[in-house]
Amino acid sequence: MKDQTEINNLIDRLFREESGKLIAVLTRLFGAENLDLAEDVVQDALTEALRSWTDNGIPENPGGWLYRVAKNKALNILRREQVRQESSSDVAHFLQSTWTAQPALEHLFSEKEIQDDQLRMIFTCCHSAISVDSQIALALKTLCGFSTSEIASAFITTEENVHKRLVRARKTIRDQQIPFDVPVGAELETRLRAVQETIYLLFNEGYKASRGDSLVRLDLAEEAIRLAEMVVEHPSISAKQTTYALLALMQLNASRFSARLDQDGNLMTLEHQDRSLWDQDRIKAGFVSLQKSDPHQFVSKYHILAIISSYHCAATDFEKTNWMGILHEYDRLLQIDDSSIVRLNRTIVLSRVEGLDVALSELEKIKGLDHYQLYHSVKADFEIRRGEHVRALSSLQKAYTLTSVPSERALINERMSHCKKKIEN
Repeated sequence: MKDQTEINNLIDRLFREESGKLIAVLTRLFGAENLDLAEDVVQDALTEALRSWTDNGIPENPGGWLYRVAKNKALNILRREQVRQESSSDVAHFLQSTWTAQPALEHLFSEKEIQDDQLRMIFTCCHSAISVDSQIALALKTLCGFSTSEIASAFITTEENVHKRLVRARKTIRDQQIPFDVPVGAELETRLRAVQETIYLLFNEGYKASRGDSLVRLDLAEEAIRLAEMVVEHPSISAKQTTYALLALMQLNASRFSARLDQDGNLMTLEHQDRSLWDQDRIKAGFVSLQKSDPHQFVSKYHILAIISSYHCAATDFEKTNWMGILHEYDRLLQIDDSSIVRLNRTIVLSRVEGLDVALSELEKIKGLDHYQLYHSVKADFEIRRGEHVRALSSLQKAYTLTSVPSERALINERMSHCKKKIEN
């Protein structure tokens, strides 16, 4: 018997990497109205994998094993007359025959068809009949393999609320008979915005994980980049500037992943990162995507955030960062997104341009972030730089209670020790 931890970890990885692909192609087979059925088939296949691999060992090709079991389960279901009649698949009639069913399934489970189905899935999830919060929750759940708790963390809400949103979204798809396809015309532009927001949330969860042992989850960030590339490469989508801006933002931010943690898994702030570890190929790709986004002609929050990231990537060291240029971009961003998070990030830049007094004054004006770890960490940073170590220690203690990520806690602990030494001396 294989080590159970190894099997559990493999099942978790396959769920993250493959469940979205399987749900997408199965939804095409069963029809969007049977989305629950597609999810059940994938869950059953993963449950069977856990049972079989525990008894018989992990197969040579675990992913292929999972796909084969899912295809067999789908075929058995499609042979039931009532499901076959409801199915909106363009190959459903091939599945009625023993002679044509297997070739049809092989075609649908090909890499090209799965990619197209994933695009159909994300646009189906982001239909205008579904509320925006439910759109994103459904896409993260069905396409990206997010757990309910991860979605709750991304939305800063409860798991119960996320569950309700998912139930409402699935019901809307059934009641409204939402087609499983990429829209056209004005509807495409509307749903594209929700698609972009979903991809952005997915990347953010990878850039700074809300749970787990590691602050950085490269697998999630890579998946978000892959989805954005899938959108910009699709021939039916002509307005791609904003998606290119989003892609640029993700590529530029992802270029710094290798430097964000040291060898012991401790968080390295931008100021202390080894810039020789930055991925120069990713940076070049990010600048190419930014150019394709036509930032002089189009402006979105993704354009501005990508430009901010480009300033960081262009700086040879922390001191040479163009803080004035970044502050200008944050001022532009406030005109689009005047949120507490944007204002918080702006104060960090403000401290480099106009000084700590101005930055701390602006920080204390921000409302609604008392339960946000970064707010107290930023406040502590300002206080440390002002030499106010007693106040900084209090801010750090608040920040510590608001995160469970080990690398964040380690950094906060290090700063608390620094403050205690300063206070004692």
